[in-house]
Amino acid sequence: MATTEDRKIVLIVRETRLDELIARFNTVQQAQFYVEHLGADFSDYLQEQRQYRAATLAVETSLRACGRVQRIDRRYLGNFIFGADDIVVVLGQDGLVANTLKYLDGQHVVGVNPDPFRWDGVLLPFGPGDLPKVVPEAIARRRPVKRVTMAKASLNTGSVIYAVNDLFVGPSTHVSARYRLQVGDRQEHQSSSGIIISTGMGSTGWLKSLYAGWLGAATFLGVYAPATDFDASFAWDADFLHYFVREPFPSRTTGASLVAGRITTRDSVTIVSEMAEHGVIFSDGIEGDFLEFNAGTRATISVADRQGMLVT
Repeated sequence: MATTEDRKIVLIVRETRLDELIARFNTVQQAQFYVEHLGADFSDYLQEQRQYRAATLAVETSLRACGRVQRIDRRYLGNFIFGADDIVVVLGQDGLVANTLKYLDGQHVVGVNPDPFRWDGVLLPFGPGDLPKVVPEAIARRRPVKRVTMAKASLNTGSVIYAVNDLFVGPSTHVSARYRLQVGDRQEHQSSSGIIISTGMGSTGWLKSLYAGWLGAATFLGVYAPATDFDASFAWDADFLHYFVREPFPSRTTGASLVAGRITTRDSVTIVSEMAEHGVIFSDGIEGDFLEFNAGTRATISVADRQGMLVT
């Protein structure tokens, strides 16, 4: 096993909103004109960038006292090869932590909040000043770790995609998705706006909003009165996933009986695309990183064979 001195630490960073605007408009001045022309406060963009750059410098300086550091922009996560013993430090919002976890296989992740006054940081328990103590302990495996169950979609084309929060299976546009859904020994042809497969970590996000809409409609129609403490969320390390079909349309050829349920470690769900084009599977809300899911493609949805490891 690598020692503290030669252990590689991978620092994951991201562009700020101002960086993205400069890439779009070429200069700070043109970005400022665009933002202020719309009536927004450009000083907030400047302050966010100053804070993030200062945090990046502080974090990288601390990490270099602990081991070899390699800094990676989130754009290159999909092509980066992590070492089995790497310690991964993520500096950014919760979404960056989730996006990083799905590319890892057992590496421990330290989430760092660069701006606590701006970001809540549910997945970012540490500040830059905590790293001189936390990172050596993480390298020595003396820090507690929270396990995160992930979802996995495996296609008959050989492609695979993982999700930390949720998978979306459906159309890339505002048309109906058509597919055959098989759960255990039951199957159904469906037409819907897509299927969400949620992990425990994602169950307080997209899945929660789906159930909130369903419960609100059921209450309005008088068919169900939900308990005030109803909660669809479940543990991050739960050994199951939860699927939910969005807006299923019943017709002569499509049904709406398989609309929600669990996917356990003992079984899986199969979805066969019947879409001539525009079918996609993407994870964690990142639409640009997707697998094509067009006619004849079969996706097997299961609990992933690996877990995310969050240092706490």
